[in-house]
Amino acid sequence: MARIRTTHVGSLIRPAELIPFLRKIDAGEPYDEEAYEACLRDSVRAVVQSQRDAGIDVVSDGEFGKSAWNYYVYRRLGGIELRPSPPGEANFASVNDAPTDWTRFPEFYAEYFATEQEYEGPGGDYACVGPVTYTGGDVIARDIAALKAAMEAAGVEEGFLPVVAPASCFPSLIDEHYGSQEAALIGVAEALREEYKAIVDAGLYVQIDDAYIPFMYDVLVPPGTMDDYRAWAQPRLDALNHALEGIPSERVRYHVCWGSWNGPHTNDVALRDIVDLVLQVDAGTYLFEAANPRHEHEWRIWEDVELPAGKVIAPGVISHATNVVEHPELVAERLERFGRLVGFENVMASTDCGFAQGPYIHRVHESIQWAKLRSLAEGAQLASSVRR
Repeated sequence: MARIRTTHVGSLIRPAELIPFLRKIDAGEPYDEEAYEACLRDSVRAVVQSQRDAGIDVVSDGEFGKSAWNYYVYRRLGGIELRPSPPGEANFASVNDAPTDWTRFPEFYAEYFATEQEYEGPGGDYACVGPVTYTGGDVIARDIAALKAAMEAAGVEEGFLPVVAPASCFPSLIDEHYGSQEAALIGVAEALREEYKAIVDAGLYVQIDDAYIPFMYDVLVPPGTMDDYRAWAQPRLDALNHALEGIPSERVRYHVCWGSWNGPHTNDVALRDIVDLVLQVDAGTYLFEAANPRHEHEWRIWEDVELPAGKVIAPGVISHATNVVEHPELVAERLERFGRLVGFENVMASTDCGFAQGPYIHRVHESIQWAKLRSLAEGAQLASSVRR
């Protein structure tokens, strides 16, 4: 029988030599473009080789060519305008904002945001002021070429590039062109389809990152209700499926998480309450957190939730949010739980989330990142050897 394959969620800790270029790019400052492109290619080649050495089967470029997992897309879309937030408007990074978890532990978050977070986002509100167009063709072609060249050099056959979902690039979008926010979302989806399709046409998997689908529950509820949350989520999932039209589902990975930060997460929505939404997405593989101690117990939902035929789950069996390196036997135990419920052939070993939320923040030390991925591979091998 085939062994359990390994992957991760995509974002890896950026090498020190790449960071100065990224800071200048994000700040809009001049930089040596030729030197940057060479550094990026070398960095991707090295990180793919490191993934192979760690035992990862399906690799990524570490998201090295992007400013962030979601904000990057602003530079690849026409028709979107960034505006300063109105005075006094709360930011998601503020402990005074709506999320219950953040207001429940204000002292923790005041300290945490001061020392552990450095957001890459430009800040402000996004408005749709004209037809949304995709303008990132050259950049995505560069990222595809860098990853494929690195895979060839390392002897890796399968790779993926993470991209953002419509819901997670613009959780709230001011519409001044299409007539409604839902129509604007469809416009965004049609533009993003070009990026998704370019990746798949190149022979890679496309991974759709959609952290805001679970996260917005914490923003909306309370004072809102579950019905309010689902009313927010449904048109955004519809927009994503619209973006995926014409793309083979078996080449699509869909990743949801409860936010990358290593905080309390006491107001996370239960996976049981959203799994039907997740499975609506026309993907072949579903990635979700299962090592996070707020969600590890949720493996039991697969006792009575039927995984659609032909689909694969890639639960996180390694946490990105702690420097404790999981024992391979624990990894194997986690994988065995899922395998016995949905079939070992329908399980892939993955991580909860990315080890780096962006270029300037990471959740573990780089050396521990690689130790965790080695443990992931060793645990998958153990689980494969005991399959029934």
